[in-house]
Amino acid sequence: MTLALIDYGAGNLHSVANALRAAGAEDVAITADAAVVRAADRIVLPGVGSFKACAAGLWGIPGMVEAMTERVQVGAAPFLGICVGMQLLATRGLEHGETPGLDWIAGQVELIERTDPMVKIPHMGWNDVALGRHDPASGLIEAGEAYFLHSYHFAPDDGATIAAMTDHGGGLVAAVAKDNVVGVQFHPEKSQGFGLALLTRFLDWKP
Repeated sequence: MTLALIDYGAGNLHSVANALRAAGAEDVAITADAAVVRAADRIVLPGVGSFKACAAGLWGIPGMVEAMTERVQVGAAPFLGICVGMQLLATRGLEHGETPGLDWIAGQVELIERTDPMVKIPHMGWNDVALGRHDPASGLIEAGEAYFLHSYHFAPDDGATIAAMTDHGGGLVAAVAKDNVVGVQFHPEKSQGFGLALLTRFLDWKP
């Protein structure tokens, strides 16, 4: 099984690759080659930084978005987006102006509202992951504690795509899913046993 870990200049690549290998992945290709992505069995899109910068990096690789779309949306390869890689699944992001996303899961990425002066932005550190009312990820996401670091959050249009929530001065989406696509706002590679268990399930996931 070949797993393509997409390198577009905006991801915690080596930490994610090491975590995937620790979870059992034997063939992890860190790649900026659209042809490798088009042939992969599973695809992981990491992401750190702003939505705008990450989108520019991803769309800046010739043929990459087209290859991802062909392999995931048409070919049904399991896909995992991490942090900003999850946010890029949205229709648009509002960080540093409006920027189009992949629009694989309808919604937008917007600034976390500070409803309580005691609540700090960014949302940083360990927090609970609570399962949503639906299970759009087919058992992939489980309840537990994970490591978060973000100032913007994904607000999906359809609540049925919410796989998990967390609480930081109010509810924030911790994971989204639709068909063979899942995204997590937290960092599995920094979430110790909880994160490794998630990555292990992703490697076996048959949506």
